[in-house]
Amino acid sequence: MDGVTSTTSPASAWTEPSSTGAALLLLGRGSDPSAEKGVECPGELPSPSDPTLVERAQRAKAALGDRLFVLGHHYQRDEVIQFADVTGDSFKLAREAAARPEAEFIVFCGVHFMAESADILTTETQKVVLPDLGAGCSMADMAALPQVETAWELLEDLGIAATTVPVTYMNSSADIKGFVGRNNGVVCTSSNAKRALTWAFERGDGRSSRPEGTGRERPEGTGRERKVLFLPDQHLGRNTAVLEMGFDLEDCVLYNPHKPNGGLTPEQLRDARMILWRGHCSVHGRFTLGCVEEVRERVPGVNVLVHPECRHEVVTAADYVGSTEYIIKTIEAAPAGSAWAVGTELNLVRRLANAHPDKQIMFLDRNVCYCSTMNRIDLPHLVWALEELAAGRLVNQITVDRDTARHARVALDQMLALP
Repeated sequence: MDGVTSTTSPASAWTEPSSTGAALLLLGRGSDPSAEKGVECPGELPSPSDPTLVERAQRAKAALGDRLFVLGHHYQRDEVIQFADVTGDSFKLAREAAARPEAEFIVFCGVHFMAESADILTTETQKVVLPDLGAGCSMADMAALPQVETAWELLEDLGIAATTVPVTYMNSSADIKGFVGRNNGVVCTSSNAKRALTWAFERGDGRSSRPEGTGRERPEGTGRERKVLFLPDQHLGRNTAVLEMGFDLEDCVLYNPHKPNGGLTPEQLRDARMILWRGHCSVHGRFTLGCVEEVRERVPGVNVLVHPECRHEVVTAADYVGSTEYIIKTIEAAPAGSAWAVGTELNLVRRLANAHPDKQIMFLDRNVCYCSTMNRIDLPHLVWALEELAAGRLVNQITVDRDTARHARVALDQMLALP
């Protein structure tokens, strides 16, 4: 990747991308009676126009004191993130919750799978609350347990399940993490995916690093027969294997759970090293090579910084690729006057632009792109949840059954044990 390129012109103010109809709905500036209405809160939800919302949130939080710990994911709205005790990515936040055993209530401003992970890692006496139960994750929903079990049965029938290690991205349901734990796999994040895949492949027999029928070397430390079933984000799996571990695109096959046998032949499954699940992030998946080309033409010397959940052609065209935390640190360390087009969720990009007015920071896409489910948690939902807890009423608790939690914890602990 190229180094940092400084621009000679002064940094410009943040320019808001063009709004789409869907984006306006997410911001509460439009309505669609035919749209799915989500999960309604029991009781009365405060009005978004209530001028006392901030004061009410502050009062309820103060009343709960040390009994409360509020977690805020980087993609949350500013109106919500201001009340977070800790901000971060999904795994960092789950670990922060586990490190606060004195906190009776963990209010997770994120999405459902994140709250599940927090419940798995915290004590039985702690209660994890999601302010809006409709805050799910489309990527996590793309890998349902019955679908994954069907895929695993196919691998068993082909005689390759015994040499296949399941690896699931943190952005997956507790059911999928539990499946991975039961089958001796591991959870990964976008920042440690290479380490997780290296661990998975090193569990092979190691008899040869050269694939049969070719003259090219396999990535160092990978067993000849070992495979990985990577869930649920195809892009993170592909980008890590190809760009960080030296695999070829031909080493990867895409399993489509909506097609018989995943849309693959037995030979394709037997020959593959990476069996990628057909899942993706609806936000990062919308960035295209055209977006990169357009911003380079429009802003000479711009640095393109993207998340590894982006498509392979976008990642290969970028200057820098990394996790959410990496994106934040890269912008913080960038010189004044430098220009950056960032390919990740808009709330974070806008927050970075406002925090670094000496740099020209822009959204990689010309159109608005929020994470629709992250944006379900707004200030009214947070106020409602905090006031209910302050009144002694436990609401929207997220719980994972003990058996699933036990196996999911195995996969999470294996991630923590990675070298």
